[in-house]
Amino acid sequence: MQIDLNSDLAESFGRWTLGDDDAMLDVVSSANVACGFHAGDPLVMLHALERAARNGVAVGAHVAYRDLQGFGRRDLDASPAELTGDVLYQLAAISGLARTVGARVSYIKPHGALYNRIAHDPVQAQAVVDAVVALDPTLPVLGLPGSEILRLADAAGLPTRVEAFTDRAYTPEGALVSRRQEGSVIHDPADVAARSVRMATEGTVVAIDGSVVRLDPDSLCVHSDTPGAVGLARAVRDALEAAGVEIRPVPDAAGADAAATAAPAGADRRALPARDRRAL
Repeated sequence: MQIDLNSDLAESFGRWTLGDDDAMLDVVSSANVACGFHAGDPLVMLHALERAARNGVAVGAHVAYRDLQGFGRRDLDASPAELTGDVLYQLAAISGLARTVGARVSYIKPHGALYNRIAHDPVQAQAVVDAVVALDPTLPVLGLPGSEILRLADAAGLPTRVEAFTDRAYTPEGALVSRRQEGSVIHDPADVAARSVRMATEGTVVAIDGSVVRLDPDSLCVHSDTPGAVGLARAVRDALEAAGVEIRPVPDAAGADAAATAAPAGADRRALPARDRRAL
């Protein structure tokens, strides 16, 4: 039995730091790297990509609405053409940066409000799918089970991967409870670890009303921006491994381990200088 463990990284910007990417990259098997629209400047992105390649961690494009001020958590009524263009822009940027450090983007996972919107909005979901197909029709899409984005991605011939959130509460319908609602984010390490094991071994989660929701995830997410995130991720990994679950990236479209294809043979991994925030 195996499961992927992912986290959202490279979400610092300029002098502002969010999370501990280096520590998280020692725990997770996949890194959702911000692409500059909700967080992440080029140096932040390059550092995360270089560390991911060095650690054998798979890289995903964490695309978002164009919303730095709101951290990509504000719903935007972008037209399909605008959204397709914005997603293409982000995919191209992260793919290009990844190449410079011998890494490659092996999946796409939208962020925040965009992630939630395309779970139920077929118009915006199709706009995201169109961007992925235009750039790389073999790129897997990570999303909620039963979501519009996964339905439309599958219809377009894109590989799909189901994601579950270890530290987020679920509605009886299988959606994430809004962050505006108390109890939407779960902080207790023991609780999160137990939920993770259940998700990986049974494929289910207990919703806020006590009902059991089937998820059958390929990948589990631990957010990096919650207090004690690294300790939480470590507790999840330890619990999964104790339960006999192997932590490894989801196979790519060709069936190969995404981490194994993260740095092509012979790629020149350039040593990047340490990021000096004082110069920013």
